[in-house]
Amino acid sequence: MGIHIIKMPDIGEGIAEVELAEWHVQVGDAVVEDQVLADVMTDKATVQVPSPVHGRVVALGGKAGDVMAVGTELIRLEVEGAGNEDTVAAAPASRAGVASGAAASAEPSADSAAAALAESAETVVKQTQVPARMAAPAASASPAPSGNGRGPQHSAFHTPARAEGQRPLASPAVRRRAWDLGITLQYVPGTGPAGRITHGDLDAWLARDRNETSHRTTASLYTAHSEETQVPVVGLRRKIAQKMQESKRHIPHFAYVEETDVTELESLRARLNALHGTERGKLTLLPFLVRALVLALRDFPQINARYDDEAGVVTRYGAVHLGIAAQTPSGLMVPVVHHAETLDLWSCASEISRLADAARQGKAARDELTGSTITITSLGPLGGIVSTPIINWPEVAIVGINRVVERPVFQGNQIVARKLMNLSSSFDHRVVDGMDAAEFIQCIRRYLECPALLFVE
Repeated sequence: MGIHIIKMPDIGEGIAEVELAEWHVQVGDAVVEDQVLADVMTDKATVQVPSPVHGRVVALGGKAGDVMAVGTELIRLEVEGAGNEDTVAAAPASRAGVASGAAASAEPSADSAAAALAESAETVVKQTQVPARMAAPAASASPAPSGNGRGPQHSAFHTPARAEGQRPLASPAVRRRAWDLGITLQYVPGTGPAGRITHGDLDAWLARDRNETSHRTTASLYTAHSEETQVPVVGLRRKIAQKMQESKRHIPHFAYVEETDVTELESLRARLNALHGTERGKLTLLPFLVRALVLALRDFPQINARYDDEAGVVTRYGAVHLGIAAQTPSGLMVPVVHHAETLDLWSCASEISRLADAARQGKAARDELTGSTITITSLGPLGGIVSTPIINWPEVAIVGINRVVERPVFQGNQIVARKLMNLSSSFDHRVVDGMDAAEFIQCIRRYLECPALLFVE
């Protein structure tokens, strides 16, 4: 038997250190070639590190949240044969946080919750490394999602299946399905290798949950709870927190809200979907807004810009590289529709859908998540009446979409029902004057209220 050492990979672009975001194995686990061992994160991407060999985990080189230098020892495996311990050059990295045996396995890590608003052009993303073989999600019927985009929560009235702080092991496909079903993996016993949770475990847990629900008494709904859970802010959550902090620290935000009548636009959208939806795909409101924004930016080039506050330089862009805030299981990410000015409605809708799916599945490429010059954010059916979105630093503007509601409106001497929607936007007041911001949003409103203008040069 020998020892095979895997070092922290060089992710490129001159990166000297990366954050250890998540372990997928523990000391004592048997691993196979191409099995994902850990997630490591830079400012721009999260990369999955696979095993190049079969073996057993002997020691872990750190815990989730540690920042480690490229080239330091990440993990140590016991393998058949001589291994590579004698041929691997010793790395001059600090051994602080290096765990061995039971000490490593006892270190807690935490499951990040998905809750942030936006990411900048340097947004981070789950990016699957080519050698890693990812399991496809199993087809399953899931309950209708609740208002927060997830299925009904199933964690109440259950005892955690593992010690507090112990990371539940599961593949990305299983984690995605659990998120869709509203299942907290901490409560699900795993029957796979090293206690890994499988799709079968999710099915069994759901069946058990239904059975317990049918026997649940009314009194149990009022049981007192006193548990407390500490969740370290690491990985993607820490990157999002840092980015939001940078945005608020650097940018003096100016908010502007404008009510927009989208009755005619919704009528046009419904007619286009009825005529072409089958062969071209259904249109949402978003492609129309993108088109209106592209046209409005021709008259307000100072808003399609980025501000380097250290150099004191504003860079205006002719191309509209549009960030679209997308909800993922790990938090909000901002995939970028490059050259949005070149896309028609259906091309725009297709590209938005493709990028959003790639971000949610962790398959978006790095260049698909960087380079935005202005961002659109929407909470969909949860859009509320007004929001104050945070600008994706170093951009200078973000346009937010609120919920469409039907309200009575005076038209002449009559009261009629109209579909109304607010545009809630934020601007960098160092670069964009209040009057320019208001006129820009009102220009977008004119395009949306008279959608024929969207197709006239």
